[in-house]
Amino acid sequence: MTEIGIGILGGGYMGKAHSVAMAAVGAVFNTKPRPRLEMICATSDESAERYRAAYGFSRATSDWKELVNDPKVDAVVIASPQSTHRIVAEAAFALGKPVFCEKPMGASLEDSAAMVAAAEASGIVNMVGFNYIRTPASQYARQLLAEGAIGDITWFRGEHTEDFYANPEIPATWRATGRANGTMGDLAPHMINAALALMGPIKTVMAEVETVHAQRTGGAVTNDDQAQMMCRFENGAMGHLYISRVATGRKMGYAYEITGTKGAIRFDQEDQNALWLYKAEGPEAQRGFTKILTGPAHPDYLPFCQGAGHGTGYQDQIIIEAKDFLTAIAEGKSMWPTFKDGHEVNRIISAAFASHESRAWQDISDF
Repeated sequence: MTEIGIGILGGGYMGKAHSVAMAAVGAVFNTKPRPRLEMICATSDESAERYRAAYGFSRATSDWKELVNDPKVDAVVIASPQSTHRIVAEAAFALGKPVFCEKPMGASLEDSAAMVAAAEASGIVNMVGFNYIRTPASQYARQLLAEGAIGDITWFRGEHTEDFYANPEIPATWRATGRANGTMGDLAPHMINAALALMGPIKTVMAEVETVHAQRTGGAVTNDDQAQMMCRFENGAMGHLYISRVATGRKMGYAYEITGTKGAIRFDQEDQNALWLYKAEGPEAQRGFTKILTGPAHPDYLPFCQGAGHGTGYQDQIIIEAKDFLTAIAEGKSMWPTFKDGHEVNRIISAAFASHESRAWQDISDF
């Protein structure tokens, strides 16, 4: 059995998720190669050692260069702040090491463009982390659309809504400053990625971006709380996206509705093991949305559980990502979503900000 040494930058929320995923993916999916937790990097020696002991890595460091350059680290997972993404990815590609990078790629559109250029010049496997679209339900939704199960698509509505910043009494934190930490940098990439995965390229956007609570205890809020955008897809369909971190009552409101000429699809991440399907067929009195519970017949479900309706969870999405990354490495060919796909999301976000500022439609091709 071939082993591959994994180095992970960042030991916090996503660093832990990827560490757990790499520890579990071999057993869940019987991957070839099998990952070996070689080294983890954090901002201090103390925190790095704490993460090493907790997650089961062989070694720890506070120097990202030591991790990337270590000969026992064969592939790099970037789960550190956006400001670190570009320099780490470029260094890893220069050494011929595959890179998985958490979204959003880089701290700017220029960063993600440079990361795409480095990835393509190296020819090395690369992937960007959009875990929510990997649920068995959403993977099945993509299959249904590809098969034409609901006819020609006419409309898409997507949202990513949460309420972790809904209470204006919550103090200002790091989330209150920096464009990358606003809802357009944090939540919007996931739903834009979903729209692209389900509907194809976006041609134009018209957007509004807003700060709802401009002042919090401890300081001013200098980034956005919510945004909405109308869009037109290249396939001609209309669409609307809404993103918010102040949507009171919503905990994981990653949801979409897709309307076609022969049916419709609905999904809500708060009930992530169900997909709702409507088909315009049969007697009118018997028509209605059917709730499909995910099970072994749906993509990437069976390795976790043999029983339909038992469900998968958030961590399982990260394990599926790890499986895809390892498969790409084994086959020597990048799998969706690549760095180029991550850059496309950043282009649309840049176009949305430009639309907000100009109060006009923006063509994505201009970014």
